[in-house]
Order: sequence, then structure tokens, then C-alpha cells
Amino acid sequence: MLALPRPFRVRAMASSEDRVSAVADSFPAMSISEKKTLREAIYKPMVADRPTRTPHSGYHFDGTSRRFFEGWYFKVCIPEANQSFAWMYTSENPGATVAEESTEGSSSAVIPGGSAQIMGANDEYLYQTGRTLDNFWAERHELALGNTYVPKEEGAAVLKTEVNPKEFWDSVEEGYQVTPTWHQGSLRDNGQTDFAKAVKTARWEYSTRPVYGWGSVGDRQLPTAGWLAVMPVFEPHWQICMAGGLSTGWIEWGDERYEFQDAPSYCEKNWGGSFPQKWFWVQCNVFDGFSAEVALTAGGGRRGLPLLKDTYEDVALVGLHYEGKFYEFVPWEGKVEWEIAPWGSWQMKAQTKTHEIKLEASTDSPGCRLRAPTHEGFVPLCTDTFDGKLKLQLWERNADGTLGKILLDTTSTMCALETGGGPWDETWSGKAFMRQPLKALLQIPINPERLYNWAPGWKPPGY
Repeated sequence: MLALPRPFRVRAMASSEDRVSAVADSFPAMSISEKKTLREAIYKPMVADRPTRTPHSGYHFDGTSRRFFEGWYFKVCIPEANQSFAWMYTSENPGATVAEESTEGSSSAVIPGGSAQIMGANDEYLYQTGRTLDNFWAERHELALGNTYVPKEEGAAVLKTEVNPKEFWDSVEEGYQVTPTWHQGSLRDNGQTDFAKAVKTARWEYSTRPVYGWGSVGDRQLPTAGWLAVMPVFEPHWQICMAGGLSTGWIEWGDERYEFQDAPSYCEKNWGGSFPQKWFWVQCNVFDGFSAEVALTAGGGRRGLPLLKDTYEDVALVGLHYEGKFYEFVPWEGKVEWEIAPWGSWQMKAQTKTHEIKLEASTDSPGCRLRAPTHEGFVPLCTDTFDGKLKLQLWERNADGTLGKILLDTTSTMCALETGGGPWDETWSGKAFMRQPLKALLQIPINPERLYNWAPGWKPPGY
């Protein structure tokens, strides 16, 4: 299917020290697409019973004092401007607000905090953080969260749930709120970044129509890492909450304002008590010759095994949504192999009994450093870019294991790429390996949702 041109507009922001309060309609236009009419973002409260809702949509914090983080990632691509934006929100060590805090500055310090990062146009960066989680909120079983860093009026009641857009702007000077269908906020860089080109302010408001969750359209949506992710082991956990969506609204980024309609969008999350030793990631929703029918997410890492000190396993997966159907390549159902450079080159191949997929990605961009949670705090630990070149191919496999009909052969120049952790000094060639009995357990077709529907009280936080 040929891609349809989407209305979009990029405007130069009016010069001002504080651009957060600038009036959108006063900006002179820099460039306008052929279609001059842009549909406005339409706010609709989140609906819990939605067809694209995935498991693990909620907030997984269980109230204990153990070291814990949860991070959310939301991305919007604007192909007509050749730019992308990603918002990353975290809850770090929420149990430290209950337990006695360790001495600040020590390597074992457990300090609560709620950070917000944005990686935006031209790989520029914004970072804002709060040293407490007092104003942070997240729904226990739904993808809905927010944080107020600076309220509109000092001493006013702080928002603790999703509200309509006007109430948010009337209450929040700096902060955000986000659900699967609505995202708005205003942030100011805190001036603590010396490893990336920082933007002073950002402001945005857009609505989203989810297209893909993590599963075929009309089918049950799946936990990304299998049903065992319901248990607090093999951390960190990973869930793609929206493999593909279409977003409409605007983003003010430093001196520019981007207005867009039906822009491809994406959402995922991680949670647990630790991050992988090292990892890689490939994600793309913008492909040559397609509108929103194709969505790719792939990633892998080296993670520690529970109860086995200094023992690690390499895991990876590839997930592809294409024309409403989900193609899943996971190590408990087939083979996943990769060859990833420390930076610049990503190659993966995976197969099941019925299909095979191959992806080759590269970039000439130096990328943007991003912060990630560690035992030493929230520090620069990974590198990302939106300027990846990708070649993606999908085949049917014959009964004898040979390649059959090619189902998809496409490319992109707007692929998001990441490498993180380390040490990582040379190309990492690996195969996903899953030990027994874990592999056999994951092959059992268990649906925890059925149990929780029968006994809601047993439903754990986050599911």
C-alpha cells in the first residue's frame, strides 16, 4: 500500500526567554505541506477495556523497600519533517520513601526520584528530574501516569490522576500526563547535561489512536517476554505496550513548533531491580511505501540469572506487525541470532518453523547519550539515534527448512537504534540461549489473565 501524505507543519517559535507560554498561532510558518488543514488533537479519557491493551500495562511497584525502577518510553515520528521525538519517564527506588534512606553519595545509596528525558529533533536532548516521587502517580493496572515538577500555584493540590487537558494546563507549570490515547506536558532542562546538546524547554499535546498492541489485530495481546514475566524474576522485564499507533497534535521543541497528523507512534516499558549488563535495540514504524501497516521491534541483552551469582544468559527477540498480523520470533519457539557492533551496525536473523526474518541496520550518526538506572544512580549508559537505515525482509519457510515466498521486503531511513551497557569493545555475535526448564515452561500456553479474571485479588501490581 502506498503511503499517503500526512498534513504537517513546522513553525519557528517567537523569540522569548520563556517559550513555554508562547502563543502558537503567532508563529510565522517555516514550511507547510500540500494539505493546509490540520486536524486538532481530540482528548478522550482512557478506556480500560480496549482491544490493544497489553498485559503489564500498569505500575509494578509492590510497596516494598527493595531497589526498583520502572521506565516508560513514548515515541512519535514525523516522516515529512524527517524528525522523531521520544519521551522517557522513570520511577526510581519508590520504596526509599518508605524505608530509611541510605547515606546519600554512597555507592549503595537508595534515593527515590522521578526523571523525564526527551530525545528530540536532530538528536537533541532535555532532562528534568525530581528528587522525590511525592508528585508522581501511576495507575496500578493501566497505562496511565504523570508527574508535577512545578505546580502552577505554590501550595495548590497536586494532580494524582488523569484529568482533561485544560485542567492539566491550569494546574501544572512543568510536568506531564500520559495514557495510551493522550499525552501532554511541559518540561524545562535542568542544565546538568554536558554530554549532549540540550534544549531549554519543551511543550506538547497530542492524541493517539492505537493500531497495534503486541499481538495480531483482534487476537489476545501478549506479554512480550512470555507469561513468566508475571513473576519478579529474570529482571529487568520488558513490555511493548503499543507497537504502532497514529498520533495527532503538536510539539514545541526549543525554537520550533511541529504540528502533525496521524504520525506513527510507539510505546514500551521496562521494570525490575536491575538493568542488563549490556543490550541492543531496533525499533521502526516508518517504512518506504507503507503508512502504518508495518511496525518492527527487536532487542536483546545479557541479563543476570536469579540465585546464580555472576551467571548470565543472552536473550533476544524480534516482533513484527504487518497488515494486522503479528510475527513473533522468540528463543523458546525458534532461533534468534545477532551481530551488533558497539555502535553503527545492527544485524539480526530469526526463525520459527513457519517464518524467517532478517534485518540489517546502520547509522552514520554519532547518536545521543541517554541516562539509564544503575546501582550508582541514573547515569549516561546508552546511545540512541533516530537516523538509522534499515533493510527488513520476511519469508515463509518450507517444511524442509528452506526459504519460501517472500512476504515483505522494505527499507527505512528513520529507524531508532540503541546500544547500551558494557564493557562493549568489539562486535557482539550471539545466539539467544534459554536454559531448561525455563524454555519448556514458556512453551506452555498459559494465560494468567483468565486466573485474574476469576480471582481479581490475586492480580499482581502492573498486570
